[in-house]
Amino acid sequence: MNSEEEFYDAETGLESDDSCEVSFKDAPVYEGKQTSNGRVPSENGVWERRTTLPAPMFSRNDFSIWGFLKKCIGMELSKITMPVVFNEPLSFLQRITEYMEHAYLIHKACTMSDSIERMQLVAAFAVSAVASQWDRTGKPFNPLLGETYELTREDESYRLISEQVSHHPPISAFFAESLSQDFVFHGSIYPKLKFWGKSVEAEPKGTMTLELSKHKEAYTWTNPMCCVHNVILGKLWIEQYGTVEIVNHSTGDKCVLNFKPCGMFGKELHRVEGHIQDKNKKKRRVIYGKWTECLYTIEPKVYEANKKAEKKNGDTKKHKQVRWWFLEKVNTGGAVDADEMPDVQETVTMIPGSTLQWRIAPRPAHSAQMYNFTSFAMTLNELEPGMEGVIAPTDCRLRPDIRAMENGDIDTASQEKERLEEKQRAARRERAKDGEDWSTRWFHQGVNPYTGTSDWVYTGGYFDRKYSDLPDIY
Repeated sequence: MNSEEEFYDAETGLESDDSCEVSFKDAPVYEGKQTSNGRVPSENGVWERRTTLPAPMFSRNDFSIWGFLKKCIGMELSKITMPVVFNEPLSFLQRITEYMEHAYLIHKACTMSDSIERMQLVAAFAVSAVASQWDRTGKPFNPLLGETYELTREDESYRLISEQVSHHPPISAFFAESLSQDFVFHGSIYPKLKFWGKSVEAEPKGTMTLELSKHKEAYTWTNPMCCVHNVILGKLWIEQYGTVEIVNHSTGDKCVLNFKPCGMFGKELHRVEGHIQDKNKKKRRVIYGKWTECLYTIEPKVYEANKKAEKKNGDTKKHKQVRWWFLEKVNTGGAVDADEMPDVQETVTMIPGSTLQWRIAPRPAHSAQMYNFTSFAMTLNELEPGMEGVIAPTDCRLRPDIRAMENGDIDTASQEKERLEEKQRAARRERAKDGEDWSTRWFHQGVNPYTGTSDWVYTGGYFDRKYSDLPDIY
């Protein structure tokens, strides 16, 4: 297979997630008591979303990961055809949609009159957007060129459309807007993945942009690095690390978040610390917490006083426990492996005077049997009677390989994945033969007006429901 025939397999790489289905805002209304997606409401008028998948995940114990990955060391994984056993039954476009699981934080920010209070909530939203990745070691399916995904949540007052706009390199663009016109959230993502022997590292290139209409504000940021450890042996675990800067381009306020790497002893595992400063670079708030758990803000003076008190008290119990772990490893002849899953030292201890900005919702009791999905993720690939006549034919709910995997049919999923990949290659060869370039439908390449960097801009028109000329990609 030459470089032109390589199939790009991309990966990256929320509190109100109660079940409540929506109607599609621009969809035709069906007769009777059905909603516009064909679902019949329950007696109390609430449309129930599903709370589980059709089948539990399969066991990967019989598959030799090393047999496949040993030839991939140092390579960019987006250029390698990946076996379906690595996947979870969602497209990367659906994984992007999980950014919106905590959209209530944006709505709350819109109601705040103070820009620092708004920044606190925007920071909480940025952290919460990666929380769903915790323990999600399955890889979402790479979107096919032209693939789309839409989601309308009337209960959360937003709708989203995303499209796979490029194949070489793989780029996914999305656009979400409030149904009450309070905000617009958009971005384009082109993740870079590399395999380093025991771990897979994902660099989520691309800019996130949030616009708050009422306040005439625009915020931009990029997501942290993500690393999956122990891909060969041991328990798979994920860490996020790197510095994230959120800039308010209207006021000059800035939030700097440090997603801390695990370190040798695991003391910093999942921790996030940072601060908010105004346009004069005066520190206004300190932020601390864990991206897997919660996020707090506090006045800088109170935070520093607490730090001094901790230092004065000297060695803490948790530091003693970490050193005892290290000494026990050495004394028993065990190796201190950077990829070994460390013990989570503790939950976040709230400093008196702190304000809770966000706390993660508990996952379903059966989440471990369902690819470690959140309640929100469980609903994303649900296809109800009537939907197929409303959503675009390119929507990834209609992908046969993802549908087969969700239903527990791994053999069919693998066969369909291979068929779709070959169909995509054949279409690319045909375009090359005819001298044609691929044309995106819902987004066009442009420039981010706030950062000046290249970005994919929503063209509009998706929810007009005019899909007759869309390509047959499935």
